Amino acid sequence: MSRRPDAPPPRGARTHRTRSSSRFRGWLRHHRAMALDSAWRLLRAPIGSLVTMLAIAIALVLPAALWLTLNGARLLDAELTESATLTAYLAHHVDEAQAERIEEALAAHAGVGRTRLITAAEGMAEFQQALGLADALGRLEENPLPASVVVTPTDPGPEAVRALADEIEAMTGVEEVRLDLAWIERLRHLAELGRRAALALGVLFGGGVLLVVGNTIRLAVENRRKEIEVVTLIGATHGFVRRPFLYSGAWYGLGGGLLAWGLLTLGGEWLAAPVASLAASYGASFSLPRLGVDGSAMLVGCSIILGWLGAWIAVSRHLAERKPR
Repeated sequence: MSRRPDAPPPRGARTHRTRSSSRFRGWLRHHRAMALDSAWRLLRAPIGSLVTMLAIAIALVLPAALWLTLNGARLLDAELTESATLTAYLAHHVDEAQAERIEEALAAHAGVGRTRLITAAEGMAEFQQALGLADALGRLEENPLPASVVVTPTDPGPEAVRALADEIEAMTGVEEVRLDLAWIERLRHLAELGRRAALALGVLFGGGVLLVVGNTIRLAVENRRKEIEVVTLIGATHGFVRRPFLYSGAWYGLGGGLLAWGLLTLGGEWLAAPVASLAASYGASFSLPRLGVDGSAMLVGCSIILGWLGAWIAVSRHLAERKPR
């Protein structure tokens, strides 16, 4: 049978192509819907959600507190290093004019920042005042203390200070150079030990956060197993199935990070007065370091990443082990 010339062409099957912008908008809408739905599911079980977030917060508080303590120790180490000095004791036969010339020569040295001359009389006066033996030492016929020059190096590193001490000790008129770097080196060794301990605790408690979030998400996956099987049968991808649980893990991480930040802030305020009083009793001023904006963002961000990663591991294991029936 022939077709009439004026008849419309026959209609067959047509394919419809979705624009990239439409797919992107749909992807964003689904992400927004899953984020809101996962948050609503957490709010519907406030006690269980709060317990999980509190467990995450407790796991994060200890390494974060140790990191803050080490940060304060680094500040203290910097202050002590800057105050590191060495003392050049002059020979007994060096008079005051020669001592001033030696001080001028030391002040002109490239590795010396500041110098202070202590004459024999000034040294004896300070010694008498420190020991409270003015009457007994005043009976001495001759001052046994030599003049000395206190030198502050420009580079407070132990190797640089030792090299400077050797150079000063070789100068004419210098009898001996005293320096004590053992306490600085001990403090640095303790700081290095603390940094490694903080790293180990951070990894250990980070694994604990993964376990807490992973176990919670695993239970949520089991509760929605039938729903997952249905959407998988109609063609849902693994990314589609993971998405709501990943947002749940991120919400758990966000809540745990905020709780950890609150606990650290309250703990710092609670310990601030005793620490300041202890430092004042030693004639120093020291305050506990605070997280600040960068530290707070890092703490909360790490908590969110750990929550997301724990959820991803839990859902991926479920998808790998179970097949839809």
